[in-house]
Amino acid sequence: MSTTLPTRPLDPAPARTVVAPVVPSRSRLRPLGLDEVRITGGFWGERQTVNAAHTLSHILGRLESEGWLPNFDRAAAGTLPAGRRGREFSDSEVYKYLEAAAWEIGRHADADLERTFRAVVDRVGAAQEADGYLNTEFGRIGQQPRWSDLEWGHELYCLGHLFQAAVARERTRPGADDRLLVIARRAADLVCDVFGAEGIPSFCGHPEIEAALAELARVTGDERYAAQAALFVARRGHATLADIEWGRRYFQDDVPVRDATALSGHAVRANYLAAGAVDVAVESGDDDLLASLRAQWTRTRGRRTYITGGQGSHHQDEAFGDDWELPSDRAYSETCAGIASVMFAWRLLLSGGDAAYADLIERTLFNVVATSPSADGRSFFYANTLHQRVPGVVPDPDATSPRASSSLRAPWFEVSCCPPNVARTLASLDAYVATADDRGIQIHQYAPAEIRTTLDDGRDVSLHVDTAYPSDGTVRITVDHASDEAWTLSLRVPEWARGAGVRVWSDGSVTEDTAVDAGWAHVTRAFRAGDVVELDLPMAPRVVVPDPRIDAIRGCVAIERGPEVLALESVDLNSGDDVGEVVLDAAALPVEGDGRVWVQIADRTPTAGGWPFGDGPAAPDAEPSRVALVPYHDWGNRGPSTMRVWMPTA
Repeated sequence: MSTTLPTRPLDPAPARTVVAPVVPSRSRLRPLGLDEVRITGGFWGERQTVNAAHTLSHILGRLESEGWLPNFDRAAAGTLPAGRRGREFSDSEVYKYLEAAAWEIGRHADADLERTFRAVVDRVGAAQEADGYLNTEFGRIGQQPRWSDLEWGHELYCLGHLFQAAVARERTRPGADDRLLVIARRAADLVCDVFGAEGIPSFCGHPEIEAALAELARVTGDERYAAQAALFVARRGHATLADIEWGRRYFQDDVPVRDATALSGHAVRANYLAAGAVDVAVESGDDDLLASLRAQWTRTRGRRTYITGGQGSHHQDEAFGDDWELPSDRAYSETCAGIASVMFAWRLLLSGGDAAYADLIERTLFNVVATSPSADGRSFFYANTLHQRVPGVVPDPDATSPRASSSLRAPWFEVSCCPPNVARTLASLDAYVATADDRGIQIHQYAPAEIRTTLDDGRDVSLHVDTAYPSDGTVRITVDHASDEAWTLSLRVPEWARGAGVRVWSDGSVTEDTAVDAGWAHVTRAFRAGDVVELDLPMAPRVVVPDPRIDAIRGCVAIERGPEVLALESVDLNSGDDVGEVVLDAAALPVEGDGRVWVQIADRTPTAGGWPFGDGPAAPDAEPSRVALVPYHDWGNRGPSTMRVWMPTA
């Protein structure tokens, strides 16, 4: 049983409609779309239910009340700029809402959501100008001219999200008569005219349109869009945009994409650009660019990524730090950066099949994406600190919060990119579960699910997945249809899963029972209906030690269980205690009990005399006591608290 996928060149994708956010024209793995994979429950199914029932309507309500959707009405009526509300990029939140709604309609047909979707598209379309231009912040009397502020204006960024919404709609409802794809193509044609080889030799300060144009080319067959995406990628890194106080690195204009050695600058922008660059490399057959992006991902993951999968350690510019610069209490780790990281890693996974990409996707989904929304789906974290030093303040449910507030989840932000980004990710999450190739099926993320597809040679495959993951580490895959010829079911074994095993059951008997290493476990056979492949992942809590080059957490440890990072929250301590006043008893291993993970802690001895520097490390002054940890994605749900992931040891 091998733990790696066979190395092969990228294959042309078979001619078929795939209902997924990313559908390369050639790839090592073919994504299975929403019509082929359905999450049916469990951890992610519950969050998808909340997303559909509460988050989408919450977002739409705030788009109305904040005035961001009415901006389009004012544009259509010719009354702008009077009354326009929101930041220069507020149009993009409307488009992300449309994308999320499109994916949700693709998951479950909903007549009310369909009517709402069409009504919003009508309002957007009414604001489009005769030549295809569409933006509520620029281009009218009293506003800045079109394309006059490429550093900060976000015009192309906003259009990128429009294109992705149109792609989602066309893939979930091909040929729909709502005209969203027509609106998007008119705008894309204008972009190609204005910014083509003979046009403005520049690009948007906030990458996003690159991946969107590539996907629009894939869904329409118009190669001009792919060529424009490639042109935007090639133009970066040549000091084209005006310099700013944080330097051109902020918007990735300091080093050409193919010459970079790691992601740097604004973390969301860097990941969006990298995702678009992978699309360009794959579509153009640029293997050197693809190799560079893989190397950048490897270094970024290994040196610039938090244990949660979060990225971005600078608050002032929402940016990556240097290698090993990962302070817990200053972790910015923007929710959108986590989502963009998933987008980048997923594209690399499709192109190469390396399980490490899916490992980081899993870590980021459980510890960034799942952390942002509240249990009711109506409030969110924008930033995701790993150490909350001061208890937060319960936000006013009707107020709009500053974007980086991380004390408690807030219902809306002045810069509200994260809520609709979470919504579109959860609505399309089924498409990140599994892939196929000419040998069989690969399962990357574990959730109760139904998987039905046709292999490249025409064979139908049907499976269903039963699991309580991550509460439990057993994943059971039952084959629903017999096969006359052998095919391969490949299961990802996470890097943390030391001691994992695979069993194969047929006719009630175990026919294979094998220990597997991290990477891929392959089961190849002519499956019979009712055959079961069972993956056992060890879920005992484990102590994690940081690389000593990470200065900010040297001498600390973290606790993980399965894919979940755990945290110490002050609400679980004795009354009045703070997470900064305790140390972990390193001699006592974490244990499970009553459905939680428990550790031993002791209070620190206060520094004598009020001077914080002395002859040796502070020692605990009491016998250790037992305290329960909380999954990081659940912290902040029980009122104001302090919290930390990395705990100093006694």
